[in-house]
Amino acid sequence: MVLTKDELIGALTHEVQVLRHLLTKIDAEAVNYRPTPKQRSSIEVVRYLVVQGPVLTTAIKTGTFDGAAWGAAQAAAEQADLAGLDAMLATQPAMYAEQLGAMTDEDFRGTIQLFGGPMSRGLHFVTLVLANYAAYRTQLFCYLKLCGREELGTANLWQGRDPKPAA
Repeated sequence: MVLTKDELIGALTHEVQVLRHLLTKIDAEAVNYRPTPKQRSSIEVVRYLVVQGPVLTTAIKTGTFDGAAWGAAQAAAEQADLAGLDAMLATQPAMYAEQLGAMTDEDFRGTIQLFGGPMSRGLHFVTLVLANYAAYRTQLFCYLKLCGREELGTANLWQGRDPKPAA
């Protein structure tokens, strides 16, 4: 195993914490920012991330993607403002601990086919859920920088905290 179950839960929890930190940096100017008309806005990126983790976790566990469940989760996220999205995100670490914690090593090694070729559930968690958090939070970070948040730096993006003041 490259990652233990506890390491995966910890990594997903960390991603949620970083995203929640970045949410605190979204102001009125940045909330609807989108670099081009066809790209998601800042709040749409957050809404996607609120939905993807829980719905994909269920899909990976069951081996079947439920489009109706995705649509229902997306509809709920679309009704939420940033505070509501943050409240939804706040529930995700416990969900990961419960859902992934209940899985056995054999469950993680089991092969399923969701999007593309067959692979293990564990690899799906890494390449879909964990990678989506990292990719889309980076996109959100770039949006914030493009909106003039020059004070944001590496610590904001990777550690989910403001940088330490210069001595």
